[in-house]
Amino acid sequence: MVSFYVENFGCRATQADGASIERQLADCGLSRADSVANAEIVVLNTCTVTSSADQDARAAIRRIHRANPSARILVTGCYAQRAPQEISVLEGVSLVIGNSHKHRLAEIAAGDGFVSLASLSAPSVASSSIASSGHSAPIVVEDIFAHTEMLAAPVFDSDNEKTRPNLKVQDGCNNRCSYCVIPFVRGRSRSLPLNEVLSNVDRLVANGYQEIVLSGINLGRWGRDLGREQSVADTPGSAPRGRFVDLLRSILDRTGVPLLRISSVEPMDWSDELIALVATSPRIAKHAHIPLQSGSDRILRLMHRRYRPWHYEDRVQRIHAAMPQAGIGADVMVGFPGESEEDFEHTRAFIERLPFTYLHVFTYSSRPGTPSVEMPGQVPVQVARERNRALRELASRKKRIFQEQFVGKSVLALTLTQFCNGRTEALTGNYQKLWLLGKVPSNRIITARIHSIDGEALVGEVE
Repeated sequence: MVSFYVENFGCRATQADGASIERQLADCGLSRADSVANAEIVVLNTCTVTSSADQDARAAIRRIHRANPSARILVTGCYAQRAPQEISVLEGVSLVIGNSHKHRLAEIAAGDGFVSLASLSAPSVASSSIASSGHSAPIVVEDIFAHTEMLAAPVFDSDNEKTRPNLKVQDGCNNRCSYCVIPFVRGRSRSLPLNEVLSNVDRLVANGYQEIVLSGINLGRWGRDLGREQSVADTPGSAPRGRFVDLLRSILDRTGVPLLRISSVEPMDWSDELIALVATSPRIAKHAHIPLQSGSDRILRLMHRRYRPWHYEDRVQRIHAAMPQAGIGADVMVGFPGESEEDFEHTRAFIERLPFTYLHVFTYSSRPGTPSVEMPGQVPVQVARERNRALRELASRKKRIFQEQFVGKSVLALTLTQFCNGRTEALTGNYQKLWLLGKVPSNRIITARIHSIDGEALVGEVE
């Protein structure tokens, strides 16, 4: 039996893709290896959101090839879709499969050697030019914009997703932010039909999962591309109208999932109706991740973001008012071309006054083919790094203030798999890391009494 190992890079949607790939390979009769060193096929599921993500993938290829020279390395994901030729000439790479054919990866990889590339549609198969090293792996990539349907496999029962599986229900993005390459490697916004979503949730629940994370590239746009027959359940009851909030209601009404968590949703998609549903449902985690990028109106316009700072602030304040103890996080970018000290100060002050509990801070990275590459006023690297550090320190202070309110109180949490130094890791409903005293079985929703803070984690014990 051929063995495989999947290594994922990047966002939750990519992690969900990786779990789906694992399932496909297992269904084709391949066995999951416990490490890269023991695998005959290694799949690298890549990200390309920054130049660092590309570098991480190349470094992983070199590391894997050194550790296991006989392994066949398959590279897929966003980097493979964007720059397949660049990857194909790297030593150790056996095949490059873009996002356009990720859903057929198992078919291509299964069996005695790779499936004949001739069996794939002719326009999708290309051979890269031979590099000076003499190595060039075959490439299986086609135009991602040719895909009008979301292609997905069931995501469950993965060794890497023991307690909080990601269920990807949406892919692609119709926005055109001036810095972002993702629409060009993921394609247009596409949604998983409602009945398929419900079927996958039922399977995950049947496998015993207590929390399911709904993910997507632009999750709040779920259903906008679907006809009524695909966005309405074919069972009696309320009739969803192809909106994300209706998807949530259908999952709550028609499945037995104990806890749903929503991954990143754009600010303009946090409607009053969605806020009310998250706030009032005991089965939805009190957690909102809302991409910000900048608190400067001028920079948001240059970024081609579809909201202004006052729009964003209104949504965050409404969420906080409805759920005072909710975890509220944001993605923030520093060093965007043209970002002045005044622009950065607008962002810093904006973040300071809003009730954020954590931030993901990124330094701008130019991506080939995006409008921002040609913009004037590129920010010096050292300046961008200092701005990054300042926001991370601000985020750390705000997180500590948020956590302090829970000392001496009880919280709901899901136990995870890690047990270290007499403690069991858990995650609270409002997205706080928690260490529980003693060994507690994983995948349990428990109530914990918090008695202290250790670093950036709460510490408590099961009540």
